[in-house]
Parts: sequence; structure tokens; C-alpha cells
Amino acid sequence: MQAALAAKNATKTIPILFVGVGIDPVEAGLVESLARPGGNITGLTVLGVETAGKRLELFKEAIPKVRRVGFLYDPANPGNLLEVKEVFPTTARSLKLTIQPREVRGMDDFDRVFAALSKKRPDGLFVAGGPLMNANEKRIVGFALKSRLPSTYNRTQAVDAGGLMSYTVDRVEHYRRAAIYVDKILKGTKPADLPVERPMKFEFVINLKTAKQIGVTIPQWTLMKADKVIK
Repeated sequence: MQAALAAKNATKTIPILFVGVGIDPVEAGLVESLARPGGNITGLTVLGVETAGKRLELFKEAIPKVRRVGFLYDPANPGNLLEVKEVFPTTARSLKLTIQPREVRGMDDFDRVFAALSKKRPDGLFVAGGPLMNANEKRIVGFALKSRLPSTYNRTQAVDAGGLMSYTVDRVEHYRRAAIYVDKILKGTKPADLPVERPMKFEFVINLKTAKQIGVTIPQWTLMKADKVIK
């Protein structure tokens, strides 16, 4: 998001295509509207904030006994803040969950937060998206495995690395669609004439090897919903 805003502020003439934006691009000031972006910028969203509630629902379904969920987030990330302030209070209430937010402002904060999570252990760990979390994904996954803590992420890479589950936009499809937009712009279509595209395809991944390692059993009806199961 920050990179897209910086690019928009840097030029009013060079075409700009953003990808991977997790919050509403209209509210963020990137475009005038989704249907008519205006100016020299358009792109594709991943609905990171909107899908956070669904990810929490799937987490509760996969781990029915979960009551307290630790939420690892970066307060400098606008999408993370929307999740903790607007999305989770409503969703958590409907699921009868207690959210325990844990701020991580930089790489040096992880050890402190891990110690706090170990001391006041939640039943599960919800990891927000964003550059800081992505860059430290292996550390987070390693902590969750060592602590035998069920964890959910917004990147399938985290599940490949040993995280329990993820629910997110199908990234392959997302970037395939982005390539189509690039082709249209290179052929002369103005960004203002290309509506901002919302994702249509999502991916739910579960790591059964991790489930066995941390001692949890995923209900069969949840496994049937998964697009991919790592065994």
C-alpha cells in the first residue's frame, strides 16, 4: 500500500498498476472509485481485511476448542489496524472468542512478544499479513510449532513452512490477472478505464503434518472445504 501511494504521489502521467493491496483502495486514497479509478492508476486488490473475518471463522471451525486467540500484528500497517479495531470485535463476538492483540513494531520485538505469548498462552495464533510478518514468517512458524500452538496465516507459503492453515486470495490467479492488465496498458488502454479488480478465487490450505505434530485433530467437514491438504 505504501509503495502504491508513493508511486501515485510521484507521477500523474506514468501508468501505475498496483497489486496485493489488502485494504479498500478508495478509502486509502489510491483511486476515486473501483469502477472508475480516475487518474493514472488502477490495479487489483486482495481483500486482506475483508477476508480476515472469514479466516477467523475457519480457524474456529478447524479448532473448535479455541477460546483465546493471540493476534500478531504490525500497528504501522493500516490493514492490520482495521482488522484489530473493526473486523475482529464483531467477528470474535459472534464466535465467542477473546482476541489478545500483540503488537510487533520491528524485528527486535518478536522475542519479547513470543515470551509474552508463552507466559499468557492463548489457544491459537492469528498472524496478520504485511511486509513485517512476511519477512519473519519462518520465525513465527517456528515459534508456533515449538509451542504446539495452532496458527493461521494469510499466505500459503507459511503453511508450506509448517503453519497449520491459511485462507487467502489465490496468488497465482491474482498475478495472472495482473499480467492481463499490464498487457492492456502496454497496448494503450488508460488505467482510468480499467476498473479495480476484486479477487474471485480464494485458497484454503491445511497442513495435516503440522496438526499431527502439535496434537490437534481437524474435523473432517473442515478438511473437505480445503483446496489443498498437506499430508
